[in-house]
Amino acid sequence: MSDLKSKGGATIEQGDTVSTPYRGGKHEGKVEQIVTDEDQARSLDAKGARHAPAVVYTDQNNKKVAHKPNTVTDLDKEW
Repeated sequence: MSDLKSKGGATIEQGDTVSTPYRGGKHEGKVEQIVTDEDQARSLDAKGARHAPAVVYTDQNNKKVAHKPNTVTDLDKEW
């Protein structure tokens, strides 16, 4: 279980559906990976955050993205 919190304070876990605003739209998808190791974060094959912690998911456009936990909204736990 992860101790990372979303923008609204919910605990983020693998499999949760998350969303973050991006350039007038949003990235939304299911969490595939939660990265807490700095070396692992630098080697991510995803657009976005390059420092731990990071939440990695594939968005609705089939692009793998990584964002800081405090920038995402956990749609499964926040309304």
